[in-house]
Amino acid sequence: MIVAKSSRMDESSHKIAVPEIMVITGGEGALAKAIAAGFHGPEWRISAPSHGELNVADPAAVEAYFHMSEVDLLICAAGMIRDTPLIRMSEADWDDVFDVNYHGGARCARAVMPGMLARGAGHIILISSYSALHPPAGQAAYAAAKAALLGLTKELAYAHGAAGIRINAILPGFIETPMTAGLSKNRLDEIRAAHVLGKFNTVDDVATFIRHLHLHLPNTSGQVFQLDSRPA
Repeated sequence: MIVAKSSRMDESSHKIAVPEIMVITGGEGALAKAIAAGFHGPEWRISAPSHGELNVADPAAVEAYFHMSEVDLLICAAGMIRDTPLIRMSEADWDDVFDVNYHGGARCARAVMPGMLARGAGHIILISSYSALHPPAGQAAYAAAKAALLGLTKELAYAHGAAGIRINAILPGFIETPMTAGLSKNRLDEIRAAHVLGKFNTVDDVATFIRHLHLHLPNTSGQVFQLDSRPA
């Protein structure tokens, strides 16, 4: 569970400043760790729960974690892949992929929304995927779940923009993380060749963009940002 906000003294202004509260789901992942590091500072109180601390596929766990919380920035980075051709994929595997990649983000957004609406401010960033737009063969469930996040982004932004709530989606692009470590060199070369710059983003690149989006683009909402150099 997230603890409530606490005040701190800003020595330069002698006013009480309240750190913003950020939650990054999927906290054990390389991207989540980079985001947390990118925002590190006294003006933030950052929670990056692991799967054991917050299982986004469990509605009761989500409700308990966010109960009575005040979240200023929610970044839904929890994700999983279970790539199998649709014809061979079990219903259980399909449901597991959707439960984490789509329902997990929707559950967390729903959990923090009442507090954001009460304060008239808040920002939710949903981590989607290039696969939502251009899915490779055998990735039907993951691509469909990540595509559903894009629809959720648009609907929530439209529904709650008047209340001061921002909703955006990020397509980080292919990044070399433990989740992609099993790919062969030939496959990595093929993916790199699809990038017009011939380069991959790093998790730090993505974290830098997210920080800029949150801090320096306060009037941006309902947008989908593709961060790599592959054709949209």
